[in-house]
Amino acid sequence: MDATWDESSTKPLHIREIELHVRSGLAALVVSILLVLMGFGIFALAIMAGAGGGTVIVVCLLFLAILFGMSGLIGFIGLFTVAPNQAKVLQLFGQYKGTVKTPGLKWASPFYVKSRVTLRVRNFESEKLKVNDHSGNPIQIAAIVVWKVYDTAEALFHVDNYENFVRIQTEAALRNLASSYPYDAHVEGEISLRSHTAEVAEHLKTEIQDRLTQAGVLVIEARFSHLAYAPEIAGVMLQRQQASAVIAARSKIVEGAVGMVEMALEMLSKNNIVELDNPTKARMVSNLLIVLCGDRGTQPTVNAGMVEA
Repeated sequence: MDATWDESSTKPLHIREIELHVRSGLAALVVSILLVLMGFGIFALAIMAGAGGGTVIVVCLLFLAILFGMSGLIGFIGLFTVAPNQAKVLQLFGQYKGTVKTPGLKWASPFYVKSRVTLRVRNFESEKLKVNDHSGNPIQIAAIVVWKVYDTAEALFHVDNYENFVRIQTEAALRNLASSYPYDAHVEGEISLRSHTAEVAEHLKTEIQDRLTQAGVLVIEARFSHLAYAPEIAGVMLQRQQASAVIAARSKIVEGAVGMVEMALEMLSKNNIVELDNPTKARMVSNLLIVLCGDRGTQPTVNAGMVEA
């Protein structure tokens, strides 16, 4: 399939991959060797005939020797090998003719330009990028992307350098993703970079794939390899995380303490252990909350009553 130009949209049309089946190279190798040997043999005969003085015969033999020798050399030029999980893209005078994927020794026209493209799974780690998250906090982020070429024609002819294209588009997708989520979830149920790595990594994979489809590249996996606050705010954000943890812990303690106080008052009233008026209940609640919510152990005070003089 030839590349054509769409004048209405001023964009080059996609060139889809065409799998090409060429001749086996073993037969071509044997024939080329025989032709070269025949060329040397005829050349030797021409030398022997030249010693006898037959000029016309010598010229004919030399012509045949050159013909057989050049045919053999042309046959050698057309030979090429295809390794497993690799492909050879064939072009004839600038036109795409097809892609050979079957491994082994092959032969095609010596006028074909043969470009090697690997189909093996590859991976790379992006550089640590400094970006702002959804909340505007500067963070450092990097990712590992596992990818492979699935369409050799698009990889070679639709983008300039598909390996460089993969690297740049991955970094662009990573920057866009980091700005779409906060580093930490500030609201319960909110998706963040740190707490929902699986969901965010799947989003990253999808976004990278959308960008690389035009280059004939399949993204197999994408995941974070580095995620942290930028050094200039790391200390402050660590204090913020610690404060949030303390507040959450205190909330749990207060919630439990209130429940225990309610249970104590209910049991005292139910079992008729003691009758408490409102001021006494208030003091009891205050004392229980202090005991249950305090950071340090309480010191009990024994009320021995008033001693008369």
